[in-house]
Amino acid sequence: MGIDLLPSYIRENYEVHEWKHACAILQADFPNEWIDLLELLSTFKLCKSWITEGGGRKSKVSEEIDSFLYARGWVEKKFDTSIKVDDVIMKSPTHKVDCYKNGIAIEIEWNNKDPFFDRDLNNFRLLFDLRTISVGIIITRCDHLQKIFDQLDRGKSYGASTTHMSKLLPRIKGGSGSGCPILVFGITESLYNENC
Repeated sequence: MGIDLLPSYIRENYEVHEWKHACAILQADFPNEWIDLLELLSTFKLCKSWITEGGGRKSKVSEEIDSFLYARGWVEKKFDTSIKVDDVIMKSPTHKVDCYKNGIAIEIEWNNKDPFFDRDLNNFRLLFDLRTISVGIIITRCDHLQKIFDQLDRGKSYGASTTHMSKLLPRIKGGSGSGCPILVFGITESLYNENC
């Protein structure tokens, strides 16, 4: 089953990878969050203006995804975590999750430095081990979008050491997410829209 649970439109327009039955868990145990995710991915378009206009603190891609999910009750979430051994409490800080709802965590990595993937996967691992999340999801870009960036004279802004699929997959395959079920979506050129 696995990614076959996703609608064909999503399988055809995103590069999708799954670990530890993430799709089955989402569909069976988190149907509302599953529907939110499917609706997001089914309506998302990569606008040319988001690439050609310089970014600020947050990319237009991240803003678009965040706003879609925030309107459906997802939130940016920071967890106050610690470990207690006997009477000793040790802080165990985690990083904020971009979008969180009911035990599902989504990170959007459009054009950050690639060590952000290490941070995200370590966060997923820790939060899963603490029974705070059940599935971690990362939305990033596919490598082949580089040719579009180059055509738009933005290639240098999207360098080889930034977040894209070929920087993510070896980290997950190497066990960085540990036991956490993970689902990854790569934005492909078929989602690119020159008219917005």
